[in-house]
Amino acid sequence: MSKLVIVESPAKAKTIKKFLGSGYDVIASMGHVRDLPENRLSVDVKNDFKPKYDIIKGKEKLVQELKDKAEKSDTVFLATDPDREGEAISWHLAYILGLDIQDNNRVTFNEITKTGVSKGMENPRSIDIDLVNAQQARRILDRLVGYKLSPFLSQKIRRGLSAGRVQSVAVRLIVDREEEIRAFVPEEYWTIDAKFNPQGSRKVFGATFYGNTEGKMKISSKEESDKILADLQDAEYRIVKLKKGTRKKSPAPPFITSTLQQEASRRLGFQARRTMKAAQELYEGIEIGEMGAVGLITYMRTDSLRLSEDAIRDAGEYIKNRWGEKYLPDTPRHFKTKANAQDGHEAIRPSMPELSPDKVKDSLSNDQYKLYKLIWERFIACQMANCIQSTTQADIQAKDYIFKASGYTVTFDGFTVLYVEGKDEETEKEATLPPLEKDMLLKLKEILGNQHFTQPPARYTEASLIKALEENGIGRPSTYAATISTITGREYVARDGKSLKPTELGEVSTKLMKERFPKIVNVKFTAQVENDLDSVQNGKTDWVQTLHDFYGDFEKTLKQAKEDMQGVKIQLKEDETDIICEKCGRKMVIKTGRYGKFIACPGYPECKNIKKLVQENGAECPKCGGKVIVKKSKKGRIFYGCSEYPNCDFISWDEPTLEKCPRCGKTLLKKKGKHPKYYCITPDCGYEKTEEE
Repeated sequence: MSKLVIVESPAKAKTIKKFLGSGYDVIASMGHVRDLPENRLSVDVKNDFKPKYDIIKGKEKLVQELKDKAEKSDTVFLATDPDREGEAISWHLAYILGLDIQDNNRVTFNEITKTGVSKGMENPRSIDIDLVNAQQARRILDRLVGYKLSPFLSQKIRRGLSAGRVQSVAVRLIVDREEEIRAFVPEEYWTIDAKFNPQGSRKVFGATFYGNTEGKMKISSKEESDKILADLQDAEYRIVKLKKGTRKKSPAPPFITSTLQQEASRRLGFQARRTMKAAQELYEGIEIGEMGAVGLITYMRTDSLRLSEDAIRDAGEYIKNRWGEKYLPDTPRHFKTKANAQDGHEAIRPSMPELSPDKVKDSLSNDQYKLYKLIWERFIACQMANCIQSTTQADIQAKDYIFKASGYTVTFDGFTVLYVEGKDEETEKEATLPPLEKDMLLKLKEILGNQHFTQPPARYTEASLIKALEENGIGRPSTYAATISTITGREYVARDGKSLKPTELGEVSTKLMKERFPKIVNVKFTAQVENDLDSVQNGKTDWVQTLHDFYGDFEKTLKQAKEDMQGVKIQLKEDETDIICEKCGRKMVIKTGRYGKFIACPGYPECKNIKKLVQENGAECPKCGGKVIVKKSKKGRIFYGCSEYPNCDFISWDEPTLEKCPRCGKTLLKKKGKHPKYYCITPDCGYEKTEEE
């Protein structure tokens, strides 16, 4: 009997085919095959939001091939990804191929290994219509918001704008944070920091002023600091209190989708889309030497911390063989999943813990290796023993004043021998202290008063934004990568190093949305919509009623906004230029058309003057003295060229500056990165300097 298995990607098809062997034909649908057409709403709002699905343009030939193979097969299995979207793809495939959705023709694989594939094939089920309806409701909700609200924004602000149920809230978070930063008023405060030697020791350690014998003191000015320093002249410093203890530091749990994206951003500098691309490849299968194609990790879209007992046992065996039994905890670790999690799959982990990163490095791309190493180390570490630290806290008295010093030493490294979780913000590191005893006299080496100012909240990074979205229940982890790509790609948000900063377009759009569509950009309301969709998925709520509940109020709000803002057009400052229209004398403005941005006269239709938009960086071309202009490659990467092209062929990935080399007088180029540097364009010169210099 011939059996057809339909998956989503060719890589996954190749890996699964190897495990299933002869008698099975495995083919890829290349993702979605049917969807709402892009050129119209395709949702009948008057008929219970009935969707009008079509074959995706360009996939007609593939769909015909799927039909032909299905007709020739005795059995068809739908093996798309094991999540809400994968369930919907299987449902669409069943419709196209004429399969009965009540039949047990749906199989899922949590991991693409021989065991995982065999287990999936042994337990076929019918299509989960609740999962499908939850996906349909999400798709239709997003279509209604996007297709109804985007034209309104385009008319009122700028052509080609889009709105989204999740993206608009994400932009609001970033805009609100920027407003907090602007409104922040720094407060001055001072610290007094001292360095000491224990008597008879050359080891120096630091301590910070705490207060006096009555309690903590706040130092608000230089005068207050100087008074304390004057009081401390010729003072004797003695340890009056010493507290020693032991603390245990536990490992972080295994990754779920959101924490993987956050940690890859912090540790590897990966954007969420890059993380998910590499993770998808690791899940679907990689050619590993003599093993052939094998899926190296479990399914990467999950919100569960659950681990299989087999995986925990394999991790324990690896730890015992690699580091010894003392690196195992007393009992294997199990982690509690959040109450509102779907818990459909295990946490993200290596499918075969014995395959350490070094064993597979030669078979992986750079991104795949870095991400696999991160996932593997996090998983193995989560099953290791605690790190044990001996802590010391000392109170040092001088006259009536108290200084405090704290530190620790590691007595057993435990899981930290392999992995330590990254942090969004740098925290002060505790120092190691020399042996200290109560009543010990200390020799003062240095004491200084230091001025500080309170700092505003930090701008969001990808990692901290994903964390905020998850904590507030906005969207789902599988949507975060697409959301961030959308808000940056459509210029509501700009990247400033690792930080995300709202553009004027993002701020104006958010202001309009807050005023006219407060529910759409309301964090709690958006989170409630997600809960409603989860309720549909769990079979507790009717998906059509969910759409009715949302759309009724939304339609009224949109109608009122159109009436109130009839004839209103918001002009952005960033769209204004200093270029004078030579035909009528007005200042020209930046417009957005079908093929991108251009410069036009605001006097249209009386004046129809337009120009090509060229962004200059202010520097002179090092070759011919022309203007340096900013360009973008096909992949969106910024580079620099000469405005006199093709007469001048100057081109550079690094930015030409106005500065000249102090050695040879040629142009200095700026190389961007974590630590930007400037260097001379002349290779033989060799001059360079850091940004600080």
